[in-house]
Amino acid sequence: MSTKVAKSFINGEWLSGDRNESDVISPYTREKIGVKYTATEEDVERALKAAFESKREMKQMTAYQRAAILKNAASLLQKRKTAFAKLISTELGKPLKNTLDEVDRSIETLELSGEEAKRLVGETIPGDVSERGANTFASIQRVPAGVVTAITPFNAPLNLVCHKVGPAFAGGNVTILKPASNTTLIATAFVELILEAGFPENAINLIIGGREVVQPIVSDDRVNIISLTGGLTASNAISKVAGIKKQLYELGGNAATIVHEDADVTRAATMCARTGYSNSGQSCISVQRIYVHEAIVEEFTEILVKEVATLKVGDPLDSTTDVGTMVDEKNADRIMSWIDEAVTAGAEVLIGGEKDGACVKPTVLKNPPKETKVVCEEVFGPIVSVIPYESLEEAVAEADNSPFGLQVGLFTNKIDLAYQVANEMEVGGIVINGTSNFRLDHWPYGGVKDSGIGREGPKYTVQEMTESKMIVLRMD
Repeated sequence: MSTKVAKSFINGEWLSGDRNESDVISPYTREKIGVKYTATEEDVERALKAAFESKREMKQMTAYQRAAILKNAASLLQKRKTAFAKLISTELGKPLKNTLDEVDRSIETLELSGEEAKRLVGETIPGDVSERGANTFASIQRVPAGVVTAITPFNAPLNLVCHKVGPAFAGGNVTILKPASNTTLIATAFVELILEAGFPENAINLIIGGREVVQPIVSDDRVNIISLTGGLTASNAISKVAGIKKQLYELGGNAATIVHEDADVTRAATMCARTGYSNSGQSCISVQRIYVHEAIVEEFTEILVKEVATLKVGDPLDSTTDVGTMVDEKNADRIMSWIDEAVTAGAEVLIGGEKDGACVKPTVLKNPPKETKVVCEEVFGPIVSVIPYESLEEAVAEADNSPFGLQVGLFTNKIDLAYQVANEMEVGGIVINGTSNFRLDHWPYGGVKDSGIGREGPKYTVQEMTESKMIVLRMD
């Protein structure tokens, strides 16, 4: 497995040569850990041509074969779990305890995708329910969409690639993978692994590059589906040039968790501390806004700050580290500016609010105004804000007062109240007696409003990445 060079894989060939070369820098050590070669305009065209010409051949591959290859990929990844986890930690600055978990989830995602390859079932519909349909029936089949463009982010650079490439292959498609520019080494290593596992060379094309390579891919009519996990800016730009093709967007959030007065305060505060800072808060469902009933807010805040103080910040490769770095120092500077804005507007820093290079210490803010960025925008960093409320109706209204609608958490011991809140809120998911930051990879994951279109999770993604075909038989 290569851990030093990131390069494109197009039409069965690894490409470097005369292409633009740049260094890959570890955000923690600030040292060079590898190089990457950016794809050229000609490379992108080659990938589109190769993918389009391969989709008919891929349709001939049996579901049994696709399932076996995905299972084999999962098995290989299991054997190389530690190496992949260390690579993610080195390239991203994500703590080893989190990257080991990410590799475990990636293994599960590949296994689930393999299982779904065998579940592409349809249905038979009689025609005689219609007056004109005597002696007819229709069979509905699931068939590959064709060419899937998968655009993935840096924050879960292995598992989110698996969530696109695995289901796309399970459904019989060809994939063009464009990973985040910050995590190209792990994407290269993953493609090497699936090829070793038996992936046909014409089933996957890997494009290394930034925004300049995205537009010619997503605007091309040879692409059938675009699947993006990223931000609203990127999705808006893509949708303007994509034309008539299916678009799946898993976008951002500014996740809220509500802690009601009857909740287990210690449990709620401890869980918020543990799920607000994993991967330095770089998750679209990371705990960001905590609405706490005024009767328990002081007790909750005291426990929360105490728990946050126990989090170990430092070397991502240290197995005891809880919080590593941001993806780069530029984002760390952004986080500090957002903290400063909140403090100027009246918020109080209870802990944290400091940075060293790309590392920002876990920060708790008390009562920032609703118009500050830490409340109304997606932080994507290690900041948690505690906001008191008087009535549950107020908390629900404030939590829902967002252009995003991905996931929320709710702590309460009243099941009827929990379902009342769940039915009222405009979100893709709600976690009762847990924080917003909880996801299992076989569940349907996605949001409403500006949080996206479509659902991820192998079962649901395979459905999104296949089409229904109707075959009608008319009998005398």
